[in-house]
Amino acid sequence: MTMIAVFRSRAQALEYISVLQKGGVPAQAVNTPKEAGVGCGISAKFEDTFLPRARACLAKRKYSSFSGFMRVNGGRFGYL
Repeated sequence: MTMIAVFRSRAQALEYISVLQKGGVPAQAVNTPKEAGVGCGISAKFEDTFLPRARACLAKRKYSSFSGFMRVNGGRFGYL
């Protein structure tokens, strides 16, 4: 299942994607879905099997603009 990490800062979203990739998580930049309710426009997309590793990468750094993780549910994204 597809997951996204939502940020309010484009720079922090792109940095997080880089951290994920270096940590072995296949991640990419995607447009933030409107359901997120934030204006950044870029989120990190990855598969849910990597969620524990994605959370560990998030905990190692201070991302002040992180809004939360979202998952596809019935074709729409919703916060965990």
